[in-house]
Amino acid sequence: MAGGAGRLAGKVAIVTGAAMGQGAAIARAFVEEGSAVVLADVAKEQGQALADELVAAGGRAHFAHHDVADEGSWTSVVAVAEERFGPVSVLANNAGILRFGEIATGSLDDVELMWRVNQQGTFLGMRAVVPSMRRAGGGSIINASSVEGLAGMAGCTGYAATKWAIRGMTKCAAMELGGKGIRVNSVHPGMIDTPMTRVHGGDVAMEFGASKVPMRRVGTPADIAPVYVFLASDESAYMNGAELAVDGGVTATHAFGG
Repeated sequence: MAGGAGRLAGKVAIVTGAAMGQGAAIARAFVEEGSAVVLADVAKEQGQALADELVAAGGRAHFAHHDVADEGSWTSVVAVAEERFGPVSVLANNAGILRFGEIATGSLDDVELMWRVNQQGTFLGMRAVVPSMRRAGGGSIINASSVEGLAGMAGCTGYAATKWAIRGMTKCAAMELGGKGIRVNSVHPGMIDTPMTRVHGGDVAMEFGASKVPMRRVGTPADIAPVYVFLASDESAYMNGAELAVDGGVTATHAFGG
């Protein structure tokens, strides 16, 4: 572990959905680059195990049980970060869920759940960290959208609605907060091999997804984490309101006739 050295030295980060998959890779990369990290997740066992591992390796990490859709939970997790490490300078709004469903037959309960976790959770997170980031003298908010926040996909109306909303909220927040030294950008992953995506078809889904990507492979959390490190670091100091597709080229093309 880098400890106090690295590209994120001196920064204090909250990473949501940090217990596994993409969030775990982001948390690891942040700690390795010198940031103190609060790993926030509803998955207590996995999140605590990762935090313990990072601390044992010399990193500064702490697990906090956190429901991103709950306003009070956001107040608590920011307070925990400040108490343990100091004012928050980075928020990786990574937590999210995916449910498929066609418009004619899809479950309203699934759609509402995605709205609460993906969209409401991102909004609450941005709002919660602003005072802390102002105390820190500025910061970087990184919102996880998706390629479904850039284009459509059948069976994903509810999910895409949340990811387009995150894209739009990112740009509005960038306009509001840029003058306060707080940058807000969105990351748009393509198909990434994580527990969230594997639950919808396993190896078969991964193989099918790879066949649709110009690079002929699905992404991994290791493909995503460096983008978050860059956006969290001062290297991206003049980036605000941007959207970065990390998708193997999926959004570089179009379909003739659908």
